[in-house]
Amino acid sequence: MNKRPLFLKILLPIIFLVVGIVGVRILIHAKRPPQQVAKENLGALVEVVELKRQDHIVTVQATGTVQAHRETDITPQISGKVSEISPNFISGGFFRAGELLFAIEAVDYQLAVERAQAAVTKAELDLATVESQAEVARKEWQSLSLQNGQTPNPLVLYLPQMKNARASLASAEASLRQARLDLQRTRIEAPFNCRVRSESIEIGQYVKSGTAVAKVSGTDWAEVEVPINLDDLEWLQVPRPGRQGNGSKATLQLETEKASHTWAGFIDRALGEVDTRGRMLRLIVKVPDPYGLKNPAQQLPLDMGLFVQVILEGERIPDLFPIPASALREQSSVWLAGKENLLEIRPVDVVRRERETLWLGSGVSDGERLVLTRLSGVAPGLKLRPVVPGETL
Repeated sequence: MNKRPLFLKILLPIIFLVVGIVGVRILIHAKRPPQQVAKENLGALVEVVELKRQDHIVTVQATGTVQAHRETDITPQISGKVSEISPNFISGGFFRAGELLFAIEAVDYQLAVERAQAAVTKAELDLATVESQAEVARKEWQSLSLQNGQTPNPLVLYLPQMKNARASLASAEASLRQARLDLQRTRIEAPFNCRVRSESIEIGQYVKSGTAVAKVSGTDWAEVEVPINLDDLEWLQVPRPGRQGNGSKATLQLETEKASHTWAGFIDRALGEVDTRGRMLRLIVKVPDPYGLKNPAQQLPLDMGLFVQVILEGERIPDLFPIPASALREQSSVWLAGKENLLEIRPVDVVRRERETLWLGSGVSDGERLVLTRLSGVAPGLKLRPVVPGETL
């Protein structure tokens, strides 16, 4: 039997197995256990900002619709045919106070003035005649020497006749003044600086007295009615009845696709009524020169009907700390990164809330670090790893 194939088939694998086992045992005994290293607690990663004390001017934001400060109907006081119309007397046209809007045919009223003037002349003549007759009668009575304590009849001395003549003259003069006034009223003029909102009149049209033919609104001022929460009212200056001066400053804002437009105004008055549902008080904000007639640089007119944002400037409050509204925690407290980066939970006094910003009056100090990051299951003394927003670790 050949011994070589037997060695290759049986003994050689056994030799390889034994060598492998011995090698594994040598490696196991040669392996050293890893050294245990104590892991440092770096703390919870949080964003912080440094608190800085500053003065704050309270702002109250509201919205409202622009409306006219003055508005009136144009109503003729006399009747007649329209003989003249200003070229600007169309919807959107502007007028200065006293400028002609339109005129009514004046011929009939000029004739009425002439008739009234003639009546005055006749009444003056009648009065002069009666006064002469009265003077003659008085002299005749004195020449008769029949006085003997008797009082002459008033009719003898023409006293009632003179009173009647004077009354007739006064009536004629009043009729003349009325006729002249009617003649003046044939020219209808702008009652104040205004813009025509609507009109319904044309040359040759017959208009009747007391019938409105146009509507105009003032251009010197515009108004915005804004609702204000009663809690905000304490920070604003609102003029009271009988007091002079303007109220708090106001800024009107309008955002368009291309630009942001602003107008300056002030609180003029309160309407004196509180909405029982929303507990809101309505204030009137006045804005001068809404159409920019005195300021050509004004690009966009403050047209009636615009819906605008209104920012009211209130009182200045000293020594407050602004923080993001999201940094306020339960029970009006804030988180601070204190000494050695340990968490402090501290109650604070919120003096003012304005949208996304809170203004604190007490509870924190200059230079302290406010924690912005929200954590769950926190307790005072928690180790923190503070970073300023924007910093890289």
